[in-house]
Amino acid sequence: MADKNSHSSGSISRKSLIFLFMVSTIVFIFSWFFVLRSTGHPQLIDYTSFTSSKNLATIDNGNRQSRNPNDVQPSMRDPLETTSDSSDSSDGSLEAALVVKDVASCASNKIALKVFMYDLHPEFHFGLLDWKPEGGKVWPDIQTKIPDYPGGLNLQHSIEYWLTLDLLSSNFPNRNGARSAVRVFNSSEADVVFVPFFSSLSYNRYSKSKSPHKKSVNYSLQDKLVKFLTEQEEWKRSGGRDHVILAHHPNSMLDARMKLWPAMFILSDFGRYPPNIANVEKDVIAPYKHVIRTFVDDSSGYDDRPTLLYFQGAIYRKDGGFVRQELFYLLKDEKDVHFSFGSVQKDGVHSATKGMHASKFCLNIAGDTPSSNRLFDAIASHCVPVIISDEIELPYEDVLDYSEFCIFVRTSDAIKEKFLINLIRNISKAEWTRMWNKLKEIEGLYEFQYPSKENDAVQMIWQAVARKVPAIRLKLHKSWRFSLTGTKRPSTIVPWSKSKHLFRELRV
Repeated sequence: MADKNSHSSGSISRKSLIFLFMVSTIVFIFSWFFVLRSTGHPQLIDYTSFTSSKNLATIDNGNRQSRNPNDVQPSMRDPLETTSDSSDSSDGSLEAALVVKDVASCASNKIALKVFMYDLHPEFHFGLLDWKPEGGKVWPDIQTKIPDYPGGLNLQHSIEYWLTLDLLSSNFPNRNGARSAVRVFNSSEADVVFVPFFSSLSYNRYSKSKSPHKKSVNYSLQDKLVKFLTEQEEWKRSGGRDHVILAHHPNSMLDARMKLWPAMFILSDFGRYPPNIANVEKDVIAPYKHVIRTFVDDSSGYDDRPTLLYFQGAIYRKDGGFVRQELFYLLKDEKDVHFSFGSVQKDGVHSATKGMHASKFCLNIAGDTPSSNRLFDAIASHCVPVIISDEIELPYEDVLDYSEFCIFVRTSDAIKEKFLINLIRNISKAEWTRMWNKLKEIEGLYEFQYPSKENDAVQMIWQAVARKVPAIRLKLHKSWRFSLTGTKRPSTIVPWSKSKHLFRELRV
């Protein structure tokens, strides 16, 4: 019996071993299957299969960012924050449309951009307008008298003046109407830091040195500004990336720009900037202030404007402006075309006003740089702009479709014989009228005034700055990841010879 039981017990043990061997073999095979699968191509996850996926992430130009309710939020409403209507929708196109709508709704003005402004010495701003401070004051009492800005072509690049006035008045108790930006006096509460240096005026008025001084006032101010900014805790905290610097005239800030490149520049174009110093990702393109008179109560239709195509300005230009002389020879003998030399001198502004108001289409051709004030003069005249400038960047183009009221022509096509004039002649009266009506709808977006009004040029620029805030914060937060483990936050400016490498490092 004992032998039998013993045999039976051994038999069971062998069966158990066989069973365990088979199980372990199967597990081994499957484990290798998963290992091999994991080393293959990445598997896509369908986020729509998660009931709360829309609370986990949103998409910003293809970049997925986490949403943590405990994260510090910018004071501007996040333009990518979806509404309750979109959160229940499974239709991707509807959700995308709502996102675009939210981007455009930055103009809602319910929450203003918070701006900390340095109290720079008056020599950097209103002192350049011959304003004399009294009793150690930094700013003029603009409720009593506003210092005048010089006229003529100086006005084209006067955005520094209008933005500063807007900030100074943002806290006035009697300030009525919507505001896109409000001044705060604690930099830790601010979305951005504003540098009130009237750089365009400094260039226009003070760029020539006077004996016995070897350096111009403009150069000295830029040198002082760099030293001041790099000593400030606000600059050290962010490496300057949340600072807003005005350099609207193409030749303004020529000496300082290479040292202040991490900051957000407000520019007219990128024509005289290397792309790693200024680019559409971090900087803002602002309109010129138009010089010619706005066409008020414009009822002139297609048949009331006898000139088909209008251009008056400098014809012989350097750099990209060669196309002007090419077009002059192609168009000067065409019927219903006005193409002539002109300037602000000798009643030039009055002449251009009359000419643009009487024209159906107005040429905006690249000059020394890709942009010119002529575009904004045309908009104020409700003269449909014809833009021939391949490298041009346009204000607010992330929320505004310029093809609705402008004609764009590549330079290579424009200089072909008869191409441009045939294109313009083939645009129908109905199409021109549609664009003319659109120009009258959007002209207010380019008006500079004090006090600012809802969605005028001043407020549109602040809104464009606000749309950069989430990207600035993303880069700052990434740059601070290892600040507690020995890696210091960017705090100083390095020489340009070394800064190219640092720039690539900072562009996370």
